[in-house]
Amino acid sequence: MIEDPGSQATTHLPFININKRTKQILIASHSQKKRHPQHMFIVFIIGTAGSGKSLLTASFTDWLRLSKQNVIAVNLDPGVFTLPYTPDIDIRDYIKIEQLMEQYGLGPNGALIMAADLIAEETERLGEEIATFNPDIALIDTPGQMELFAFRASGPYIANELTKEPRALIYLFDSVFSSNPLNYVSNVFLAAAVYNRFFTPQVHVLSKSDLLPPEDMNRIVDWSADPTALEAAIEEKLTGTRRLLSRDVIHAVYRLGLKFLLIPVSAKTNEGFVSLNATLERILASGEKFTP
Repeated sequence: MIEDPGSQATTHLPFININKRTKQILIASHSQKKRHPQHMFIVFIIGTAGSGKSLLTASFTDWLRLSKQNVIAVNLDPGVFTLPYTPDIDIRDYIKIEQLMEQYGLGPNGALIMAADLIAEETERLGEEIATFNPDIALIDTPGQMELFAFRASGPYIANELTKEPRALIYLFDSVFSSNPLNYVSNVFLAAAVYNRFFTPQVHVLSKSDLLPPEDMNRIVDWSADPTALEAAIEEKLTGTRRLLSRDVIHAVYRLGLKFLLIPVSAKTNEGFVSLNATLERILASGEKFTP
């Protein structure tokens, strides 16, 4: 078990997952017939609550399958009630929030924190279950409350130990939230903090781009590509301490040499999926398709 200062002691909750065995065997049998690439690729989808992680997982999985790519979707959020997709692997089959609340007398937040640490105990079994599907790419939908995955000791452990195969992170910038330069800078700071936690190739997506007029979407993309455009927006839109702090934060990020070029994506219209896929292929597969 991964220890985290201040975390509660956790108890392993045994669970035998037999519901998907037939499906796993059929998929594994089918995948044996194709030419295997050298690697399986793992992509973790991370972002603040409401940024569109699950919907992106659903739509991008469907899009990849239509492109004849061998992909599976994995739900790593034990607290979610409903999902816009049927996960091939679901952490809720291993860890149940209601059971933790009843067994340990916890509220919802306490149970989610305990569940985040319990996922670390299930990492080996999750990795084995992913391998059973023999995918070329696995999309991992992380917990809705980003801090449960990104800012606890268990998160980087899961990312590192789930598999030793090449991996990347997709970090979501909620387009509506990021339309204000103050909020945009806050999101850049969070993205930098996530990178500092995982030190894994990170792709930055402007999610829910269909909710903004094209000119507003393009303005945010310009901020990500042109420091002078962002600094001009900070000077124009912000005042006082907000202006000073935002300017200092973004200068600190630039000094680190970090870049946060945004790919506008809509999980409803599939806009941007070609660019997102090409970026992931370049990072993970040297520009080749995930499934040859």
